[in-house]
Amino acid sequence: MNGTRAIDGEPAAGPRIVALDYLRGVAVLGILVANLPAFGLPAAAAFSPAAWGGRTGADLWTWILTFVFVEGRMRGLFSFLFGASMLLVIDRAEAAGDDPARVHFARMAWLYLFGVAHLYLLWWGDILSHYALVGCAAFAFRRLDARWLVAAGLFLLAVQCVLVAGATQAALTASPAGTPGQIAAWDALQAGFGTPPPASLRAEVRALGGDWAGAVAWRWRTAPGPLSLLMATGAETLAYMLFGMAGLRSAMLTGGWCHGHYVRWAAAGLAVGLPVYALLAWAIVARDFDPRQVVLFSYALTVPVRPLVVAGYASGLLLLLRPGGALSGRLAAAGQVAFTNYLGTSLVMAVVFGGMGLFGQLSRAQLCWLAPLVLATMLAWPGPWLARFRYGPLEWLWRSLSRLQWQSLRR
Repeated sequence: MNGTRAIDGEPAAGPRIVALDYLRGVAVLGILVANLPAFGLPAAAAFSPAAWGGRTGADLWTWILTFVFVEGRMRGLFSFLFGASMLLVIDRAEAAGDDPARVHFARMAWLYLFGVAHLYLLWWGDILSHYALVGCAAFAFRRLDARWLVAAGLFLLAVQCVLVAGATQAALTASPAGTPGQIAAWDALQAGFGTPPPASLRAEVRALGGDWAGAVAWRWRTAPGPLSLLMATGAETLAYMLFGMAGLRSAMLTGGWCHGHYVRWAAAGLAVGLPVYALLAWAIVARDFDPRQVVLFSYALTVPVRPLVVAGYASGLLLLLRPGGALSGRLAAAGQVAFTNYLGTSLVMAVVFGGMGLFGQLSRAQLCWLAPLVLATMLAWPGPWLARFRYGPLEWLWRSLSRLQWQSLRR
């Protein structure tokens, strides 16, 4: 399953691993589907259709299908792959005689700057700055073997469960008609996971559906910064990166397992995990998207089951990988330029929803009509580009900045 190019443009001392590119391509396309409501609707709608876009009919079913099959899983898979690719870069730098710490931390520093620019200039849902911060911590685990990486990841998931349990307990005690503290907690829950006040929603739609400068100013005032996300989900993200590093060490993510292992992991992840997600979706709908229940069922109870489904997805996808096949090749090419695809879709969405004034103008179900065109574009351009160039545009820029030297782009 090996090709001839370096992973993520770093470093060129080894062959490209097609299985990683292929999985990354699926993940970056899936992230686009998961993020559509967060691009085109007020932020609270990313967690609950009660906020905006409707919670009946097609809008309700769009939310259910996304929650059961996509939400959180594509981000999790991307985090697995980030950990695997990061470890591969470190190992190859060390094998080439470079200082692995210098290579790694230079890459993370520039990734953080890319992410902060993305956060404030284009979209509040940036994940790159978070990955950069967590990736710095992941460096300390680079010498562990697969078993210890999995053990460390499970410990971190337990830590995340404890942290989430505390936040969830506070959420469940919130009330619209209780003590002043309970009322304040209720208002905060409504703003983030329920139905924000109409005036707040209108202000957000005006800001993000208007000119770019106004949207930047809005994000500067309201978007949670990288440190906020680190405190909220840092342990979970680090766990996923360690699982990805274990997947590289064990050859699970590189296609090196036997067919039976992948079948068993795919069956376990999908047969156990997806029904749990379906039950959680049913529980949220049955409680009419009460924000306290949204926090419990979509934020807290998904933490322990999500990694199992991610592993099941990765295993199932690798069973479908056909090296040399047209679709597998397109997905692998999309994964090879995942950085450009990820930021490029944010730029396109900023133009569509901000520049064209469509923010908040489409329902949740109507947003899905954008997906085929954007996904097709994400699949179409990488092949012709990579036939002429060694890296994607932003992969080349990241590599050049990290090395403080412009890299050769043309083949």
